[in-house]
Amino acid sequence: MTISTSSQITPTASQDPKTAFASIRCLVEEETAAVDRLILRELSSDVLLINQIGRYIVNSGGKRLRPMLLLLVAKALQYRGQQHITLAAVIEFIHTATLLHDDVVDESTLRRGRNTVNALWGNAASVLVGDYLYSRSFELMVSVRNLRVMEILSRTTTAIAEGEVLQLLNCNNPATTEHKYLEVISRKTAILFSAAAQLATVLTGASEPIELALKDYGLHLGIAFQLIDDALDYMANPEELGKNLGDDLAEGKPTLPLIYAIEHGNAAQAAVLRNAIENGDRDAFREVYEIVESTDAIAYTARRAREEADKAVELLSVLPASEYKDALVRLAHLSVERSY
Repeated sequence: MTISTSSQITPTASQDPKTAFASIRCLVEEETAAVDRLILRELSSDVLLINQIGRYIVNSGGKRLRPMLLLLVAKALQYRGQQHITLAAVIEFIHTATLLHDDVVDESTLRRGRNTVNALWGNAASVLVGDYLYSRSFELMVSVRNLRVMEILSRTTTAIAEGEVLQLLNCNNPATTEHKYLEVISRKTAILFSAAAQLATVLTGASEPIELALKDYGLHLGIAFQLIDDALDYMANPEELGKNLGDDLAEGKPTLPLIYAIEHGNAAQAAVLRNAIENGDRDAFREVYEIVESTDAIAYTARRAREEADKAVELLSVLPASEYKDALVRLAHLSVERSY
């Protein structure tokens, strides 16, 4: 089979990350549309509130990054079936369910520039619809009739739950180390990226070395993505980011910029940061930001994210040359170049 070149996704001097991301999405445009149709169909219920919230979630935007990752890996491995559509929808359902639960735990009111479900319908509705999405995801994954798929997704949802609990234990704890924080984001965030990439290799019957490499690619990509999220909480445009700056601080989350600043600031600076984490003090955001900036904590976090992205790119050497492989490379770079 002749594979076209990757010129359409190669960044130019005038191509910003949003444009480059859109170019990558175009490679799986038909598949993404099929995933969206499946999501809408599977969200249909005779319970009115589920339909209302389901439509609100679908229309709230989002990058659909995790399902797109699965689709790109499947295309890179020349998959010819239709089950990648089903599993991409499963991944998005699981991701959305975690967001609904996260917003309740974090008492968030804004996501992607819109009111959260819990802000509009209350915590109970948000939790229950999140449970519904988990249930629908398991119904869909069973329809694939592949035990390895069930094994991967079951392990993934367990790891996500463990990551949520670990994060809860770390909240308001200024003694959290970088190692402990990386453990949290590996389980809570990166594991779903990893599962998305790995599932595509299982569908294609790829060899074990390829499966393991793409599994690790997704993990490193997910870590890079979350680390940049940490940095953006202290430097992004709130309208572009789609949430309030300082949300992590207000929730008492000791993210990597804070952890690094505590370790590298002077005693007075460290005391301010510890107090802000312990009390979830959004009012201290300006002072905290100045400390984080002065200790180069944002630059350090971005550098760590680039290291993870570089590891992800190296793992793609197992794939044959194609525009889809090039897109996966670019996706890793975009994970650290974005501003939203």
